[in-house]
Amino acid sequence: MADGPLVLAVDQGTGSTKAVLVDVSGRVVARAVAPLSERQPRPGWVEQDADELWHSVSRAVVDCVDPAVAHRIAAVGVSNQRESLVLWDRRTGEPLGPLVSWQDQRTTAKCRDLIAAGAGPLVRTVSGMPLDPMFSALKAGWLLDTHDPERRRAKAGELCLGTVDSWLLSRFGGDHIIEVGNASRTQLLDVGTRRWDERLLDVFGVPASVLPRVVASCGDFPTVRGLAPVPDGTPVGAVLGDSHAAMFAHAGWRPGVVKATYGTGSSVMALGDGGDSPALCRSVAWDVTGPVLAVEGNIRATGRTLTWLADLFGLDEQILLDEAAETPGRVQFVPAFGGLGAPWWEPDAVAVLSGLTLGTGRGELVTAALHAVAHQVEDVVSAVETIVGDVRELLCDGGLTRSTRMMQLQADVSGRRVARSAEPDLSALGAADAAGLAAGLWSLADLEARHRPATAYHPAIDDASRTDRRADWRTAVARARLGTDTTP
Repeated sequence: MADGPLVLAVDQGTGSTKAVLVDVSGRVVARAVAPLSERQPRPGWVEQDADELWHSVSRAVVDCVDPAVAHRIAAVGVSNQRESLVLWDRRTGEPLGPLVSWQDQRTTAKCRDLIAAGAGPLVRTVSGMPLDPMFSALKAGWLLDTHDPERRRAKAGELCLGTVDSWLLSRFGGDHIIEVGNASRTQLLDVGTRRWDERLLDVFGVPASVLPRVVASCGDFPTVRGLAPVPDGTPVGAVLGDSHAAMFAHAGWRPGVVKATYGTGSSVMALGDGGDSPALCRSVAWDVTGPVLAVEGNIRATGRTLTWLADLFGLDEQILLDEAAETPGRVQFVPAFGGLGAPWWEPDAVAVLSGLTLGTGRGELVTAALHAVAHQVEDVVSAVETIVGDVRELLCDGGLTRSTRMMQLQADVSGRRVARSAEPDLSALGAADAAGLAAGLWSLADLEARHRPATAYHPAIDDASRTDRRADWRTAVARARLGTDTTP
C-alpha cells in the first residue's frame, strides 16, 4: 500500500456492513464485509437488532483496516440503509426496542387510516413522498406508541429517534444529529425548507424534541470514537444515504445521469425536482456544496426476491442464478411481499406467481424473478423519463448487477443501453468520495474526471417482443394490485 492519506468508508446496508479503504487516487486498497441478520416476528414485520448493527460496523472496520495504516486515515465516510428507525435512551444510549426496517409493513393499517382521514395530499406536498409504510414517520409513531404512548419521555427530551446514520453517529458521542438526505426520507421533513415540519409531526404524533438536528452531508459530525483500529478523533467527513452515495459515486451531478441501485430493494434516482409526480418521490440528494434535490422511485423487493427463492429451495443464490432458464415461458412473478412501491405505491398489493404449469421448473421461476426485477426497474425509469427527458443509458450498481444475465435482461426489457459499474461497493465509494472532498483530498472536478470502469449491455430483442413482455408484466401487476386502479 503506497504512502499517503486514506479515506475509510463504511456502508451500512440491510444485509451486511461493508468497509472500504481508499487511497488518494480513488483506488480501493482494502475491503471487508460483516453480515447482519434480520427477523420477521410476525407477517409483514421486519426488524433488526440495533446493537448487532453497530457490532457489524465494528467487525467490518477491524477486518478492513490494518492497524499499521490506521493513523493515515484522514476522514471517514458513512453510507447507510435509509428509512429504518431506532428509538433509544438519550442518557444510556440503549435502544428501547428493535430497529424497525424500511421493509416493515406493520403500520399498513395506520397508513390506510391516515389516507382515509385526508392526510395524503399534505404529506405528499410537504414531504415529497406518498403516505406509505416504507418511510420512517409511521415507524416513529409505532415506536413511540409502543414505548412511550403518552409521549412523556419524548417531550422531556429523554428519548432519541433516529435513522441508521443517527444511530451510528450517536455511538461517537456529541449532539443528536441526522444528515439532510436521510432526514428527507423520514416523511417528517419539509423537503423545500429542509426543516422538521410541525404539520407533519402532528399528523404522525412525533414530538420535535425526540428528533435529531438536521445537518449537511459534509456537516457538523462528531469525530470517531470506539471504532478501533481507527484512532479516536478521526473526523467524519461525510454521511449519505446508500442510494444517494451510489449516485454521488456515479458523479451524478452531471446532466442526464440516471442510476439504478440493485440491493435488497432498488432505487432509481436522477437529480431534479419531481414536482407533483404521483409515481416518484422528491428528496434531498445531498448537501455538499449546497442542497440538491432528486427524484426517485423505490422498489421494495429486487435482490430480496432472489434471496427469498434461495431460502425457499435451500440453495446458494449463485446456484439458482446458474439454473435460470433461457426464458420463463408464460410464468410471471410479481414479488409484492410487502406491497408495491414506485410507481404504484400500493401497500395492499400481494405477491403473485401466475402462468404455472405441471412442467414449470425451478429454472423458470428464477428467470421469472429476474424478469420481475428488470420490469420493476423499467417501470420506474419510465416515470423518471417523464421528468428528466429521454433516458438512453441507465447506470447500474449493486450486488445483483454481478449477474450478466440480469444486466442483459434489463437492457432487453428497457430497450436502453445499460452500463454496469465495475465497482461492487459503489455506495461505499460514494461515501469515500464525499468524505475525501470534505477533507480536501480532491475536488468535484477531480471526481468528475476520475475513471469509473463499466461494462455496457445493449438490447438484444426486437421492439415487438419487448412490447409483448411489458404487456404480460402489466397484466400480472394488475392481478397483484387486486383489481385496484392500474394507472400509476
